[in-house]
Amino acid sequence: MEFASSSFLTSEPHFIHDVFINFGGEDIGRRFVSHLHSVLLQNQVKTFISQENLHEGMKLEEHMRAIGHTKITIIVFSKSYAESIWCLLELEKIIECDETFGQIVLPLFYEIDPSDVRHQKDDFGKALEEAAHKSYSGEQLEHALSKWSRALTTAARITGWDFRNFRHDAELVERIVSHVKTLLDYKDLSITQYPVGLESQVEDVIKCIENESSKVCMIGIWGMGGSGRTTLAKAIYNRIYREFIGKSFIENIGEVWDSKIERYVALQENLLSDVLKSKLEVKSVGIRRTMIQNGISRKKLLIVLDDVNEIGQLKSLCGSREWFGQGTVIILTTRDKHLLNQHLVDYVYQMDRLNENESLELFSWHAFRDAIPKKEWSELARNVIVYCRGLPLALQFLGSYLCDKTIEVWESVLRELQRNPPNELLNLLNMSFDGLRDTEKDIFLDVCCFFKGKEKDYVTEILNGCGLHADIGITLLIDRGLIKVERNNKLELHPLLRDMGRQIIHQECSKEPGKRSRLWLQDDVKDVLNENTGTEAIQGLSLKLHSRRRDGFEAHAFKKMKRLRLLQLDHVQLSGDFGNISEELRWICWRGFPYEHIPSNFHLQNAIAIDLKHSHLQLLWKQPPGFRAVKIP
Repeated sequence: MEFASSSFLTSEPHFIHDVFINFGGEDIGRRFVSHLHSVLLQNQVKTFISQENLHEGMKLEEHMRAIGHTKITIIVFSKSYAESIWCLLELEKIIECDETFGQIVLPLFYEIDPSDVRHQKDDFGKALEEAAHKSYSGEQLEHALSKWSRALTTAARITGWDFRNFRHDAELVERIVSHVKTLLDYKDLSITQYPVGLESQVEDVIKCIENESSKVCMIGIWGMGGSGRTTLAKAIYNRIYREFIGKSFIENIGEVWDSKIERYVALQENLLSDVLKSKLEVKSVGIRRTMIQNGISRKKLLIVLDDVNEIGQLKSLCGSREWFGQGTVIILTTRDKHLLNQHLVDYVYQMDRLNENESLELFSWHAFRDAIPKKEWSELARNVIVYCRGLPLALQFLGSYLCDKTIEVWESVLRELQRNPPNELLNLLNMSFDGLRDTEKDIFLDVCCFFKGKEKDYVTEILNGCGLHADIGITLLIDRGLIKVERNNKLELHPLLRDMGRQIIHQECSKEPGKRSRLWLQDDVKDVLNENTGTEAIQGLSLKLHSRRRDGFEAHAFKKMKRLRLLQLDHVQLSGDFGNISEELRWICWRGFPYEHIPSNFHLQNAIAIDLKHSHLQLLWKQPPGFRAVKIP
């Protein structure tokens, strides 16, 4: 009888079984293996026993394919093991799967010395020779012995269990099952109690993963703070993690990562511990990176790196696709789209805001513990929905905040939201801002206060004139989900992000508006101009009055605002010396300019854009030297 071994794995394995038990000998099958099999099943471990299925008429080809569809193989070496051609053919396949895909091999030496298996000596070696001669001759015999010898030596060198180190079979079985459960680690991650709109997003990302299944797949999940990136990543992880040999979900990387070497090491230790299920202590980041590469090579893994915000984090934890086995899936969640492009991910999934119906349902679950709002609160609930604009974090927070409150409290909160949103909510969004450089923070705050709804190129030119490198900075803010470019190339941002930016400015000096960098609230601006309390801190000022009112202020109130670069006035009258207004002005938007000509001492030589729509101008001044006009959209 002759056998030929061939590979039945044409792509990465799809796991059907958790454990495959490879053994030889009817006696050991009735005693130890049947006991091990029973305890594994009691612990919900899907277990495949080789001889049992062969006796049921399974073809060798199907049997070999089953080995490739199993995560963990337990090889029970015994004195009678080498007598079985089936065992040896299985062993060839097991070692092939280990070397190709990194599948886990756990040898057990039952009433036999490991060195006998490793070197094929004494009775074990004789049994191997006899089995080979029964089935092969000539060159085929030599070839079979060479392959089996290599497979036996390879398997016997893997760390496993020696029966002699245990008091009885029950103790050994307990140890094996415990280790198997640790390796499998079938525990779902905790996700949101009310997964509204989540299922369709999970399906979308899984389709992307399936399209890249023939290689190492890197998927980026990108969106603004509070959009549900982590929740989506956890839901995907729970759906697919059983398909992988090893897995790791490292949460909140951006919060724990800094320049200290200990942080690098801690995250790398976390990844190694999750995937290898062992604790390794090496203080060198470079050596540990090599250990990660060696430890995870060939293995089909699922790795989720949550809230990454620096390329260095990715280089240390998943530096190259060559580190990983075919079929590995790496999911990255981030606020920074540019980071994903730098790392050359296969697909970027952008978090969508919930639609109106989904928003109402999610909010209602938190506010009313039901899928729909109570009738008396229905209109108020819809007002909250409009404010939240589909942002899950805001819907959950405000729903929980308003739960069990009276209608009067709801009305009060809604009135206060526009002017003073809850600090707890804004603080949750603030991490997106904290990670910006100073120039990018200035651009974001300028957009929050003055340029929402303005044309992108127009704003870019103005802020470039302010020395803020806005052509780069605005792109970065878009990549981080802090601002968006809507139709007609207009800059937009979520109302909560706008409120967050304005709250940051308010906190610069909560009691004295004149010491803040930007002023936009009408009462604050009026107080500063009337009381002459402006300071050098003010870089931008906006005062929009009704066209039928002509509130007047003294130009002298601008004298101390020496860094003023952005000025927006609607139907405002100024009297006195215009020379008091800063020479640093780069943008002046004065709708309803009340004069027939521009005062000669109004310092506009550094202006980038001047918008005087609906003005009473009859005469323009001579264009100052160096003035660069920008077309007003």
